[in-house]
Amino acid sequence: MLQQDYLAVLEAKSAAELRDHVVRFARGLGFERVAATTIVDRASGDCACISVHNVPDPYLELADDPEGLACDPVSQHCKRSSMPIIWSQQTYVAPGLGEKWEVQEVFGYGTGIALALHLPRGCHFMFGVDRRDPLPRSPEELTRLVAEVQLYAVHAQEAAARLLQPAAKAEEAPALTPRELECLRWTMEGKSAWEVGALLGITERTAAAHVNSAAHKLDCASKFHAIVKAMRMGLIH
Repeated sequence: MLQQDYLAVLEAKSAAELRDHVVRFARGLGFERVAATTIVDRASGDCACISVHNVPDPYLELADDPEGLACDPVSQHCKRSSMPIIWSQQTYVAPGLGEKWEVQEVFGYGTGIALALHLPRGCHFMFGVDRRDPLPRSPEELTRLVAEVQLYAVHAQEAAARLLQPAAKAEEAPALTPRELECLRWTMEGKSAWEVGALLGITERTAAAHVNSAAHKLDCASKFHAIVKAMRMGLIH
């Protein structure tokens, strides 16, 4: 993926346009299905979910079944962790859910990659790409696919937060220090914490601390999310 492909989703102007972007991204990586879901926890204990996807209509009822979600190993992993999960038939067979996998495989859900971004204030973002055919056997190719999905999910989340929650209060840009902004800019250029420290004459630990502080002020779950949000807010370019 070229950088402009990631940035394009940030400029989506409607939920329909966001859907078109994520479907195009998934198909470009060789996946038939994709879903991007914003989840907001409510004080009442339930949650609000808004999604863009290309899930087949006959499968929607099965996919939204609360009992099915409660035992689905992919959903449960994403609920507990921010680490991506690479799932396949064995993911369902191991806990005795082979029949569930057989049903969803008919609709193109044989294997895939899924992850969740757990954000401050009870907000979550789930992103998954799925297909019928097995994933590549090459560890290098599989690592590349996961990295593509992770990075794209961060960009898609920013667009989803803007488009799928229209009633949300507009955010004000936080006051980042000049050093925090410097560290974010160099991180955006692909520099490691050690390299940023060397460039700025500070230690690796201090450079990492500045990036972490910026991410905290931006209410972001990772440095990559912080970079994307800072770009959207015009803090870095």
